[in-house]
Amino acid sequence: MIPNSTAARDVAYLLHPYTNLSAHRESGPLVISRGKGIHVYDEEGREYIEGLAGLWCAGLGFDQERLVEAASRQMRQLPFYHAFGGKVPDVLVDLAEALMAIAPKPLERALFVNSGSEANDLAVKIAWYVNNALGRPEKKKIIARRKAYHGVTVMSGSLTGLAYAQDGFDLPVSRVVHVDTPHHYHGAEPDESEEDYATRLAEQLEATIQAEGPETVAAFIAEPVMGAGGVIVPPRTYFEKVQAVLRRHDVLFIADEVICGFGRTGNWFGCDTFGIRPDIMTVAKQLSAGFLPIAATLVSGPVYEALVAGSDKHGMFGHGNTYGGHPVAAAVALETLKIYHEMDIVGRVRRVGTALQEGLRRYIDHPLVGEVRGLGLIAGVELVADKASRTNFDKARGIGAGLVRRAQAHGLLTRAMPGDLIGFCPPMIIDEAGVAEMLRRFDVALEESWSALREAA
Repeated sequence: MIPNSTAARDVAYLLHPYTNLSAHRESGPLVISRGKGIHVYDEEGREYIEGLAGLWCAGLGFDQERLVEAASRQMRQLPFYHAFGGKVPDVLVDLAEALMAIAPKPLERALFVNSGSEANDLAVKIAWYVNNALGRPEKKKIIARRKAYHGVTVMSGSLTGLAYAQDGFDLPVSRVVHVDTPHHYHGAEPDESEEDYATRLAEQLEATIQAEGPETVAAFIAEPVMGAGGVIVPPRTYFEKVQAVLRRHDVLFIADEVICGFGRTGNWFGCDTFGIRPDIMTVAKQLSAGFLPIAATLVSGPVYEALVAGSDKHGMFGHGNTYGGHPVAAAVALETLKIYHEMDIVGRVRRVGTALQEGLRRYIDHPLVGEVRGLGLIAGVELVADKASRTNFDKARGIGAGLVRRAQAHGLLTRAMPGDLIGFCPPMIIDEAGVAEMLRRFDVALEESWSALREAA
């Protein structure tokens, strides 16, 4: 029999990413049919606040008519072209110029791809290409961090420091080394200050580079705020001390701004928030506010000059994607940046982010809550089995997942991450009233979860 409901057809024909496929065959999907503002609606018409902006990406919500019009205009004018062999659609030049006007120094040029995974994959290829061009063929290892999320390609999935992105896929590949997660709440020694903890992490990085051999280490990659690994904000002075280590050993800094970029942390980029001067930076998600797939890898002047030298040697810089820098996606991204400027996205995030951060920190004394962390319009609430020892629940109990299901029942879509971390990353158009309603729905789910735990005890 041919299934006829949307849910049944989903189960019959669709292979879902990041899903327990066996369980999904029994439970089926939540089918989302439309969106407006910070809300999405299922096929029955039920309304939900999208508390994670979809996948950290729908910064302007779900009904920006200007972006629809930008795509339509470009479709009529030039629906496809490429930047191979010295050609270029004019709108891509406009986008590159607008992007570089807000990018952190010393970044100078952008190469466009289709996703954050591709952008990080390309960042590694660039680091390898640069060291080959500079006559350092052994300088190829990439240092990433445990709990980092950098994507799902073979290389970006190897950089990711989360087991679920690697188990069963024969990842990570060689040339990738992981160091500790900079999470003071779980990683610091008793009475160790944030600054002392940051010093210890920088010393660990130094020791790792020395153990691997500085002549073999090409780059260090980091998210300013770790997203899918648990919304982990680095301890004070961490990036200052890390960058000093990298400079001593001529190791490139790759900043993964796929989640943090375009205002999310209360500055244009997380690099601005933490004083990072990247050699390479990746962006995606909010670049088009999620309306169309587009991402970019940005490089500094010295990195670009090394690419030029390699191109002379090999006859070309042999990298590109058919749809990288697609003119329709570029037009939407360009209009997105215009909207960000007009609405003063940085100022807005700082103002509304205060309401989110202060509102969530009211839960720090709740019996289930171990830590509340975040800045700007990105935050997380970590649930713990024991507050005094900071002990997490047994993973098999699915405490965070249960809270997320209850939140969905009350009209809030969010996500449970490893360690029962409940993430918040709403569209950046949310206002204080929207934040208050989002937290009200979370509050109901939290209390229901606490009641269920007490009843089961």
